[in-house]
Amino acid sequence: MKSTLKTLKLLADPTRLRIINVLNEESLSVAELQEILGMGQSRISTQLAQLRQEGVVEDARSGKNVFYTLSLAGDLHNVALKACEELPEAETDQKALQVILDKRKNRTQAYFDEVVCRLGKNYAPGRSWKALAGALLRILNYDVVADLGAGEGFVSQLISPSAKQVIAVDNSPSMVELGQELARKHGLDNLEYRLGDIEAPPIKPGTVDLALLSQALHHAQKPSRALEAAWDILKSGGCLVVLDLLQHGQEEARELYADRWLGFTPAALESMLKEAGFRNIHTDIVDREPDPPHFQTLMAAAWKP
Repeated sequence: MKSTLKTLKLLADPTRLRIINVLNEESLSVAELQEILGMGQSRISTQLAQLRQEGVVEDARSGKNVFYTLSLAGDLHNVALKACEELPEAETDQKALQVILDKRKNRTQAYFDEVVCRLGKNYAPGRSWKALAGALLRILNYDVVADLGAGEGFVSQLISPSAKQVIAVDNSPSMVELGQELARKHGLDNLEYRLGDIEAPPIKPGTVDLALLSQALHHAQKPSRALEAAWDILKSGGCLVVLDLLQHGQEEARELYADRWLGFTPAALESMLKEAGFRNIHTDIVDREPDPPHFQTLMAAAWKP
């Protein structure tokens, strides 16, 4: 923090406080802040620039979008939140924020609902058998497995013969319904489908031996929150395997596949895993697709102490 006095002066402005109030809940783009606060881009960008200069917010690029995150901590953070409570727009802004978050989630869910009827026919980046094989080598001899963001559950179905219990979690009712039908059809009695979000899976803490996020993390609103949730449901000594896209620049993936993030670098993924509490982390590039745009698949394996 460059100057406590300057920061306190920044916090005295109602517009900047409104920005801080919503960024305290979620990282947001300028366009999303416009919609929440009902202000023009120029005004919001000016306020964000001042906040960033004093270290109150941080920005990070994801494709063509820049997302802002609140970086206040300690007493200044508490002072800012206390001041936010006195804003007449605070409640309205929080409701508008929830609308934005619902829109994000609905875009992803609508995509998966739409592709239910064409599963197995269309290409999905990073979904290769070569990439999956590397993960399956780490899945042997686990009692309880959680497949988070399971979709129709083709990975869960492969795992179920070698596990005592497999819990497949997805936030699309259509995917869950289809997965349940497939499990019944193939007699997979130990495979259970549950409707839920990967950032808050409906699984009791400390009950899972292995958690799997296969091409699901880049759909999370907050990937770090999904990794923390995986840590929470794992037993001590449990393992998390992540298969996802290596960071790329194919912006059209947001529209074509409802991607929230354009993949991850090994360093960024490892950093998030460490922050979530994981140790003994291994990352590797396990596949590169032969056809343009040559998506690559990043794998990480990490353990809960």
